[in-house]
Amino acid sequence: MSKLIVAFICTFIMFAAESIAQIPVPVKGTIVRHEMFASAFVDARNIDVWLPENYDVNKKYAVLYMHDGQMLYDAAITWNKQEWQVDEIVSQLLSQNQIIDCIVVGIWNNGVYRHSEYFPQTPISYLSKDVQDTLIKNELQQQPRSDAYLKFLVTELKPFIDKTYSTYTDKNHTMIAGSSMGGLISMYAICEYPEVFGGAACLSTHWPGSLQAPENVIPLAFQDYLSKHLPSPDSHKIYFDFGTTTLDQLYEPHQIKVDSIMKQKGYTEKNWMTRKFEGEPHTEQAWSKRLHIPLTFLLGQE
Repeated sequence: MSKLIVAFICTFIMFAAESIAQIPVPVKGTIVRHEMFASAFVDARNIDVWLPENYDVNKKYAVLYMHDGQMLYDAAITWNKQEWQVDEIVSQLLSQNQIIDCIVVGIWNNGVYRHSEYFPQTPISYLSKDVQDTLIKNELQQQPRSDAYLKFLVTELKPFIDKTYSTYTDKNHTMIAGSSMGGLISMYAICEYPEVFGGAACLSTHWPGSLQAPENVIPLAFQDYLSKHLPSPDSHKIYFDFGTTTLDQLYEPHQIKVDSIMKQKGYTEKNWMTRKFEGEPHTEQAWSKRLHIPLTFLLGQE
C-alpha cells in the first residue's frame, strides 16, 4: 500500500507543479485555447476546446466536458509524457460514424486544489465530525471546493461554450468525463446537475477518496450518496471502469457495491456499463486504450 500512496502523492505533486502553458498540438482537428478563463467560484484556468476537422458553424455539436484538460491531447507537453489521445480517438469514431458530431472541452485542473475540487462535497456531511475535520485539513486544502467547481462548469463555462460554439445545449447532448478523482467529480456532476448532464464516464474512479485514512469509511459515504442522488435511468447514462494494477487494484470491491446500487435504482445495460480491464494500470495510456468504449456508449449513433 505504501508504494500506492507514494505514487498517488507523486502524481498530485506533478499536477500541482505543472505550469506548462503551451497550446497542445493535435494530430486531428483543432485546439482553441481560452487562456486563464476567469470564474467567480474557482481559480482561473486554461480551457482547451477541441474542434473536429471540418467543424461547421452551420451544424450543431454535442459537447463532452473533460477534467484534467492538460492531459488530453498532446503528450509532448504533459508532465509524464502521456495523453488520452482524445483528438485521435474522437476523430476515428466520427469518421466511422460510431458517434454523433461533438466537440471536447478540456478543463485544466489547477494543481494544488485538484483534490479539493474533484472530491464530491455533499458526501462529506455523511462522515463523522472527526473524519470530516481530518479529511478537510489533511487532503482538501482546508476547504472542499467541488460544489464551487461544478457551479463554475454549469453557470459560467457551459453558457460560454454554448454561446461561442455551435452546440446542442440540452442534457442529451452534454456529457462529462474524467479518470481517478476526475471519475468521482463526473459522478458527482451528473447527480448534482441531472438537468444539465445526460451522461457521465467515470474511468478508474477513485472510490477510496483518500489513501491516508487507516480505516477508510469514505467509500461508504459515496455509496450512501449515490443511493440517494442517482439521476433517473430513463434519461441518463453512466459508465464506470477499473483496471487491476497500481492504484486501480483498490477499486473493484468498491465498484461491486456501486454496481449493486445501480441495479437497485433501475439501471440496466441500456443506460449503465461497468467494465473491468485485467492488467491495466492507473495511467493516461491505459485510459486512452479504452476511451472509445465510453464515448461510443454515451455518444453513439442511435
